[in-house]
Amino acid sequence: MMEHEATVWFAKSFGLFYLIAMSIGVVVYAYWPKNKKSFDSAAQSILDPSVEDKPYEAKRWQ
Repeated sequence: MMEHEATVWFAKSFGLFYLIAMSIGVVVYAYWPKNKKSFDSAAQSILDPSVEDKPYEAKRWQ
C-alpha cells in the first residue's frame, strides 16, 4: 500500500499535468479555424441585436 506522501505527490503531479493538458485543449479549440465562424457570430450577436441567434445544431457523425 502506498504511503500518504506518495499518494499526495501522485495526486498533485497528475493534477498539474491534467490542468496543463486541459488548458492546451481549450486554447487549441478556441483557435481552431473551423470554429471562427461560430465565435464571430456569437461576438456579433452581443453587439448587434439584428443578428439571428441560431440554436445549437447537433453534428451527425458519419
